[in-house]
This record gives sequence, C-alpha cells and structure tokens, in this order.
Amino acid sequence: MKNVKEFNVKTVTYMAILIALSFIGSLIKIQGSIAFDSMPGYFAAIILGPYLGGIVALLGHLLTAITSGFPLTIPMHIIIALEMFVFAYVFSITYKRYNPYIATGIVTILNGPIAALIASAISILFKLPLNGWPLFYAVVIPLTIASFLNSLIAVLIYRVIKQKL
Repeated sequence: MKNVKEFNVKTVTYMAILIALSFIGSLIKIQGSIAFDSMPGYFAAIILGPYLGGIVALLGHLLTAITSGFPLTIPMHIIIALEMFVFAYVFSITYKRYNPYIATGIVTILNGPIAALIASAISILFKLPLNGWPLFYAVVIPLTIASFLNSLIAVLIYRVIKQKL
C-alpha cells in the first residue's frame, strides 16, 4: 500500500483509524498543544502517500488544538495545521525518495526550529500575549523533541508491520 492511486473503502478505513489514533495522541501532551498527534500523520504519509498523510496530520493537529483549548488562537492553529500537512507531505516524499533517516531528520528540522520560527513571526502579527522570540524559546525544544519522536515512532511501527499491510 505504498502509493494510493484510488480512494476506496480500505483507504478511507485506514485514514479513519489513523485520525482516531491522532486524537488519542493529541491527549498525550508534551507542552500546550505539542503532543503525539502527528505520528499517525507521518505513518499515513508512509503508507497512504503525501496527500492523505498530510490530511491525517492536519486533522491530528486540529484535534490537539481543540483538546488544548486553542491556546494560540483558532487562526494560528489553522496555520499550524496547514504546516503539518506540508510537513507530512515532505516526509512522505523524502521517505520514498531517500530513506527514513533523512525523512526523519528533515521533518524534525521543519516541525521543530522552522515551525517555531514561523509561529513566532505569525504570533507577532496576531498580537498574541506570548509572541516573537519568547514564544520561539518556549516551544523550540519541546517541539523539536516531539517532532523527532513522532516521526521516529511512525518509521519504527511501519518497519514492524509493513509485511501485514
């Protein structure tokens, strides 16, 4: 099930299960809205491809934001959810084109320091109470750790069960 060419019942079922797992992961918080919600999105990016993996990651972040009470405001979390779509998409492409190590490294950098920088800049535009560099320093380390663990766990689970898919 490497590349999904058609949208069928099996694909929808996988997506539904992975979105449900994103919800469960969204309840395992690291800090604020940083949680284990993106692992199913990265896993979906491996088995279902970049678009569907991106959708699972996007919805996973929105579920985390909902269960956290949208601490960075709804518009900010929508932007972060769109970032998650892009990150899962990039993860899928680099996983297939190169290898899981490069994919994990790239997505860790994207969803860690790069995402923290983007959030810091946007937080200034939205005039959030915690914005700019203070926001960056508050989230960069937990976000980077969570990104690494989410992508690594997705890769490890895929390696264990790939023969059964």
